[in-house]
Amino acid sequence: MSSDIDNDYFCDGITEEIINALTKVDQLKVIARTSSFAFKGKDIDIREIGKQLNVSTILEGSIKKAQDKVRITAQLIDVSDGINYWSKKYDRDLINIFELEDEISLAIANEVRNNFGHFEVQDHLIKQPTNNIEAYQLFLKGRSLQLKWTPESIKEAITFYNQAIALDKNYAKAYYANLQCYGLLAMWGYMPYQEAMDLAISNLLIAKEIDTSLPEYPLSFVGKFFWEEWDFKNAYLHINKVLEVNPNHIDGLEAMAELCIALGFFDIALQYADKLLEVDPLSANNHYTLAHIYYYQRQFDKALKAIDYALTLNPQLELSHHLKCFCLIWLNDTEQFNSFIQNTSLIEEKNLLFNLINKKDSEIINDDISKWSKGDNKLTMLVPYDIFILCNSNHKELGFSRLKEMISLRRGQVINFRQEPFFKPLQNFNGFSELHQSNLVLQDLIPLQIAKEESPSILLDKQQIDSLKEKLLCYFKEDEPYLNPQLTLKFVADVLGLNTNKMSYLVNQAFDVNFNDFVNSYRLNHFKTIALDPKNSHLTILGLAYDSGFNSKSVFNTYFKKTEGITPKAWLKANS
Repeated sequence: MSSDIDNDYFCDGITEEIINALTKVDQLKVIARTSSFAFKGKDIDIREIGKQLNVSTILEGSIKKAQDKVRITAQLIDVSDGINYWSKKYDRDLINIFELEDEISLAIANEVRNNFGHFEVQDHLIKQPTNNIEAYQLFLKGRSLQLKWTPESIKEAITFYNQAIALDKNYAKAYYANLQCYGLLAMWGYMPYQEAMDLAISNLLIAKEIDTSLPEYPLSFVGKFFWEEWDFKNAYLHINKVLEVNPNHIDGLEAMAELCIALGFFDIALQYADKLLEVDPLSANNHYTLAHIYYYQRQFDKALKAIDYALTLNPQLELSHHLKCFCLIWLNDTEQFNSFIQNTSLIEEKNLLFNLINKKDSEIINDDISKWSKGDNKLTMLVPYDIFILCNSNHKELGFSRLKEMISLRRGQVINFRQEPFFKPLQNFNGFSELHQSNLVLQDLIPLQIAKEESPSILLDKQQIDSLKEKLLCYFKEDEPYLNPQLTLKFVADVLGLNTNKMSYLVNQAFDVNFNDFVNSYRLNHFKTIALDPKNSHLTILGLAYDSGFNSKSVFNTYFKKTEGITPKAWLKANS
């Protein structure tokens, strides 16, 4: 909700850090950056946001930076009724920004736990990446540019990452960011390949000497093994290392889905695609990944539906345009196909491919064949229309030769050649199955499929729970801590000599409620007692609620109605 345009990069960076921190909490579903940022600065009903993201709770807030000061406001909102579970304002010196990010992330995790039930929260969620706050701000500027994903913005991002490194030679994340940028420029052909790869490797060699605990470390090998070498086994091992660090890592999940697609392990690919959409439901790229799975399964109707949604999210996603074109070709939808390809590139190629597949006309005249046989047409860099055309024409041998050449060069455009419908005419060719031998088999993936949700760890045994339950009940009866509107889980945990994880576990196991409901049940009973006392007849219902420990009118009214089934006013009238 920030309106600090001059510091937009900073606001986005802090928000992303908090998102990434919260993903480290097991059993806490956190929506990724792309989908969360879809609502940035927009006045949209909170219920609609919850529906689109498929979540029950929204965190919204704002960030304001002025010189060496920062103010962050945050509030946790129930999607169903708009009630604020928690809100807080933080004013801090900028120098302590990492401590602040950690404090906010822990506060959010704890409040979700207090309202929804037990899960374990680590002592710290954010590790300080640099001691230089100026280097951190330069890194965030670079990050904001990199995420525009254009050749120009990525090159500009590198300049900011280099400035950050100049201020802190041990800034591992800046080196890893440079590595990714140079790798992208090399793969896209926007820098001389060897020059870009040499720069990527030099950044990796420095970064790995500083910090190999970051998910960026194993991720840096995924591109090399998967896309550059087609070494699927090593790619798989390194993707799993990424997901061990962060099971919801978007790049890791996407890489695993892509790897399974390349090998034709579609059931497992769908698991990872579903996981991608669970944590990032408004990412056009994730819907494109899902559509690709359906496409290779020959479920062209389902693929078309997924790709149409991807294009509504991002009409500029070029690969989605090509995939929709292919779906319409295989569905033989002439009317929609002709309408869709208007004002797009490669119209001649698209029409020819449509006719080859649907009119069964395999003849390509000699004047055209020279164009398709060269294989150096820059327009076909992203999608190999030339090979698709040759393989479905009377020049299949030439198509096979061109495919074989591209596979020998490990070109990413044909990494899924085993599954590609346009290559079906080649599958009976002698040598097709030997074009590339995978070193990864389906059985290798079974032990490391997406883990099923595990039951929470046992923090206290039954005897301990029974003993501590009595102590807790005695404490609440004698000391009445619930009358304190600022009562926290940590405060009660300290009284019982527990940490917050054990305290949360105790309340959940002993009473089958979350911490806030446990406390509010005492507050509600106290309210009932004092509300019926004639000496308090001069006090308002809200005043009585505050005297009972409630610190919010909305929380009191919501909890009362949920518990009693009627409003406080109606209850008081019925019982007076």
